[in-house]
Amino acid sequence: MTIETSFDSNYRKVLVAARRARQIQSGSAALVASRSTKACRIAQDEIDAGKISYVKKEQPVVKPLVAENGIPIL
Repeated sequence: MTIETSFDSNYRKVLVAARRARQIQSGSAALVASRSTKACRIAQDEIDAGKISYVKKEQPVVKPLVAENGIPIL
């Protein structure tokens, strides 16, 4: 497990921002001052300020077992 502060894709950045926005909506305090009152925008401002990190788990890719008579679908 590693703690990451930079994002390897925009998709991961959106997922982290969405999770943080849910935390803010549930009552968590904002980590940076923002001009907006919307939780999604506050979460984006926190990410841009470098206040948010995420944990990246090292999970190996596991391919499903395929019967010998079948055609594998990849």
